[in-house]
Amino acid sequence: MSERDGHPQAVVVTGPPGSGKSTLAALLARGLGAALLDLDTATADLTAVVVGLLGVEDLDDPVLARTTRAARYAAIAAVAEENLRLGLGVVLVAPFTAERRDPSAWAALAARLEAAGGRPSLVWLDIEPAAVEERLRRRAAARDVPRLARESGVSGLDLTAPRVPHIRADASQAPEALATAVLERVLGGSVREDVPSVS
Repeated sequence: MSERDGHPQAVVVTGPPGSGKSTLAALLARGLGAALLDLDTATADLTAVVVGLLGVEDLDDPVLARTTRAARYAAIAAVAEENLRLGLGVVLVAPFTAERRDPSAWAALAARLEAAGGRPSLVWLDIEPAAVEERLRRRAAARDVPRLARESGVSGLDLTAPRVPHIRADASQAPEALATAVLERVLGGSVREDVPSVS
């Protein structure tokens, strides 16, 4: 189920914190029989070392972002390429902020995934700011404390849709139903910039 036209899927799942990226990505990976590559899981231990060396507590700290972002994203992209070269589909999950904001950044990632044999698609979890805050408070993860404590709170997050072709997924829907609808779109190849909510 992970292939279309003989190419394994390379699904990139992005969205704001608390939007359900990891949950959706896991369901998509299961449905596709694909490898799940979660940025936080893959790089958490190394990021913790850097956080300790820099003496920062906020994962959104600009210094931390400048020193680790490129390496963290390169790591999961490289693992994705290895899997794709073996004919295995992949589902990558991370904020992918640069890739959704900058068409050239998305084009570069998509080109890497295509060169390894994959068929890339970007899935955007769309969610209202109030729902983001409620979910972050409910999950009560240590990484969210600095974000919620900032004066701007979740209003400082970029919740705008990607500026590149993508599948828009309504994060308020039940995860299983949403995953089924996204899988239909991914396997059907229907990806446009102005995609309505999947249902």
